[in-house]
This record gives sequence, C-alpha cells and structure tokens, in this order.
Amino acid sequence: MHPVLFSIPTPWGAIPIYSYGVMLGSSLLFAWYFLMYMGKRVENFNRELLASCFTWTAIGAIVGARLLYVFTNLDSFSSVASWFDLRSGGLVAYGGFLGGFLTAWAFWRMKKIPLLPFADLAVPTLGSGLMLTRTGCYLYGCDYGRPLGPDAPGWLARAGTFPKWDADAFPVFACDATIAGSPAYQRHLGLYPDEMVDRVASLPVHPAQLYESAAGLLLFVFGVWLLLHRRFRGQVFLSVAGLYAFWRFLIEYLRDDPERGFAFGFSTSQLISLAVIPLCIIAYVHLKKRAAEFGDVQLPEWALDPGPEAAARGATATAAQVDDRPAKYRPKKIKKK
Repeated sequence: MHPVLFSIPTPWGAIPIYSYGVMLGSSLLFAWYFLMYMGKRVENFNRELLASCFTWTAIGAIVGARLLYVFTNLDSFSSVASWFDLRSGGLVAYGGFLGGFLTAWAFWRMKKIPLLPFADLAVPTLGSGLMLTRTGCYLYGCDYGRPLGPDAPGWLARAGTFPKWDADAFPVFACDATIAGSPAYQRHLGLYPDEMVDRVASLPVHPAQLYESAAGLLLFVFGVWLLLHRRFRGQVFLSVAGLYAFWRFLIEYLRDDPERGFAFGFSTSQLISLAVIPLCIIAYVHLKKRAAEFGDVQLPEWALDPGPEAAARGATATAAQVDDRPAKYRPKKIKKK
C-alpha cells in the first residue's frame, strides 16, 4: 500500500504526491501519445485539431468525474468550495467517460466535423485509463470489494487485505492529515466490530481494483485490434463503450465502498449502464445499416493533415468548387492594390 508515493519538503510543510494522482497523470500522458500516433496512422487527422480536442476532452473528463462524485455524495461536502478539494480523492470513472464524451461532441460540432472518427480513436484509452487509474485506486486503498469467503485462496486474500495506515507505524503518511486510515479498514471497524478486535488490517476483500485494472487492459487490447479491423466508423466506440457498461454493471456487485450512490436497488454506475447498453446496441445497428446503404462517415479535407498530395490537389482546385469549411480554415483572400 502506497497512498503517498513521496512528499516534497517546503518551508510551509510537506506536499504529498499521491499514487492515484501519478497514475491519473500517467493515463492522460499515455492517451495523448496514443491519440497522436493512431490519429495520424488510421485517419490522417490534423494534429492541431487532435491536440486541441484532447486538451478540452481531458478537462471535461476530470470535471465530469468530479461532478458525478459530488452529486452522489452531497452529504459529504460542507460547502461548494469543498467540491474542488481533490486531496482526498473523489472521481468517478463513469463521470469522466460522460464528461469527456460531451466535451468532444461539443468541440467537433463547433468545428463542423463528425465526432465518430475521433471517438473511435479515443475510446481504447478508456481501457488504458481504467487500467492505470484503478492501479492508483489499489495503491490508495479505495474502491475495494466485498469481504472474501473463508475458502478464498491465500494469494487472493493477501491481495485484498488493506492495512490500518496507523500514523505511528507509517510516519510517511503523517504529511497528509486527510489520511485517517485505510478506507476498507475504517469501514470494517463499523460493520464488523467483533471481528476487527486487535486487527491491524482490514478483513480480506475482493481486490476489485485489480479486477477492473485487468478488464481495462483487455478493453484496450480489444479496442486497438478493432480499430485496425473496423468495418464502419463508430464501431469501435460503441463496442468498447457497450462492453465497459456491461462489465461495470457486473463488477458493482463485488464492490463495497459506500461512496457510489444508490437508487432503486442499483448503484449510480449500474443505472448509467442500464441506459448506455441499449443505446450502444441501437446506435451500432443504425450506423452499420447506414454505412451499408449510404456509405461510411467521411472526414472533411480540412480535418486531415495537409501533406504534399493535399497541397497539390488544393493548387489545382477550381474556383467553381464550393468551400464549405469554417472561416478559420479557409485561405485568406489577398486584395490587389
């Protein structure tokens, strides 16, 4: 367990560097390089457009992840200012997915460029992001699972046992006053007081974070493979999003952290999954049929990376052709004196 990787000494006190924050940053960095590489290889996307969209999408994802956590745990916040205090965690993966999607949709709509080519490129990083951030969750101790049965293998029980995080035993955590104990340990103290007597660690639980991290790796590998073999634009996005929704619905039954929010007997993420799965199926059938009847979604020329061939085509274009690009991407007219 390494909730705090290290601390930076300053005249005003030590600044903790959290494992989860490092893994979140790593996931964004990996997504950047993946998107830039695959955008050029698969779609020949304009790099400036990709970079701009990625920046806004990343911001939208973090804001969405935080807002969904806040709205499902309003009783835990004393003021609006506390919504922005991320030192003790508080991000929901589904909120990040939805926030990033809506931000990307708004960006491409303003640019008058279809969303689906970008969505296909970006959605494999949903898997890589899940893999890395859930590793951060495991290091921090949040998003843990339900207690294991007595017949669970020893290696699984060891992987799912979270320490007390006592400040005397682990002085390195003293640099962060918000860490009052392993989340699983603290919850088990309240739920199972008789079994927690003299224990210095939680009861063995399902390491749900590792389950989700492994699922993220599989989603990423599948998404990349499908991207290189897709039959129509939108296929990768809808397939990966639908599979993630299905997986998220199932894994919620193994999780035991109370901050997820519940309604109608389901967690917040399960309710979202129940909406996402049929939407993905309907959209998949529609896009596949439309691509077969009317052709696939096409990127306009101004969304592509201008190479030597594109420059040559532009030099020979006739004045009769209608330039429907946004004004920002049209060549400026030079007035003759």
